Amino acid sequence: MKSPITAVSLLLVLTLSRCAPLVNKLAFLPDTANTLSVKDLPQNVHEVYINEGSKIRIQCYLLPCPGAKNIVLYFHGNAGNIGRRIPELQKLRADSVAVLGVGYRGYGKSSGRPSEKGIYKDAEAAFRYACDSLGFSQEHVFVMGRSIGTAAAINVTMKKHIAGLILVTPLTNGRAYASAHGLALISFLAGGAFDNLGKAKRLTCPVLVIHGTIDGTVPYDMGRKVFEAIPAEKKFVTIEGGDHNDLEDKDPKAYWGSMRQFLADHSR
Repeated sequence: MKSPITAVSLLLVLTLSRCAPLVNKLAFLPDTANTLSVKDLPQNVHEVYINEGSKIRIQCYLLPCPGAKNIVLYFHGNAGNIGRRIPELQKLRADSVAVLGVGYRGYGKSSGRPSEKGIYKDAEAAFRYACDSLGFSQEHVFVMGRSIGTAAAINVTMKKHIAGLILVTPLTNGRAYASAHGLALISFLAGGAFDNLGKAKRLTCPVLVIHGTIDGTVPYDMGRKVFEAIPAEKKFVTIEGGDHNDLEDKDPKAYWGSMRQFLADHSR
């Protein structure tokens, strides 16, 4: 008779073949119900759609800035949709850069279903849109990711010569994230998902990392590990007492100030 541990192990191995759908289901919390009508958008916020392939349309918000030479591509966290981030997009635009807030497939008004591979494709489509349709060269593009959005931001940045990369509360990888939340025994199911730590070693552009010391979602040490793996010019900003979603409220001077300085230092 098999021991309980052996039986559980066997079950996990059998489950492994289906781990990608499981990881995606746990990783993404899309909101398709609470969306904004175009007529309710703030002034200078424009809803645009980007095609990714022949079947996927990604809902995004473009905040143009007349005369701006640079643009920030913003990739949000795993919950809600890009509409919830409009105040943050407006704050970014105040720094005299254009901003493109990128939605993901399966979120908001976008078509499709969210997945790790899917958000990487969405990020690539958004980058092409910024360059080909909006006319920004790679050297004038900043990329910003927050939480799980750091995975999209790092992945799209690796092989490009951009102005700079901003990472807010980056996770190291899916396996470490699962372990940090008490799932160490089955963390192997995450496989190589969301491998920011490995990809960070391939970054060549300037990087700003921001993380709070009491982050209960993505532990502070994950941000430090990602930062330490980056071989390029880099800066780490610690928000003392900052949790996962309150960094700009806990210390707005450190949060926005470091971001403004980074944009100013690396704008071309």
